[in-house]
Amino acid sequence: MDIFFLVFVYVLFINTVGTFLMYYDKKRAIKGEWRIKEKTLFNIALIGGSAGIMLGCKRFRHKTHHKSFKYGIPSIIILQIASVIFTIYYF
Repeated sequence: MDIFFLVFVYVLFINTVGTFLMYYDKKRAIKGEWRIKEKTLFNIALIGGSAGIMLGCKRFRHKTHHKSFKYGIPSIIILQIASVIFTIYYF
């Protein structure tokens, strides 16, 4: 298989997981039930799911007032884009 296809499938998968976790956490928050740890959400963002986490924040209006999500997730996205550009340019 082509490496670009595998990377595409991984990025699609991890961002889908990120979006789903934001949806799931929002539903649990509404019901007052056990929640997903913010550390877990940030870990998903760090391993490539930052766009999905951000989409979930916006789509489900979840954690939009938390400064760590308001500024942290976009910062992770910027770092990931810079990493991709660096990798493509220098390798």
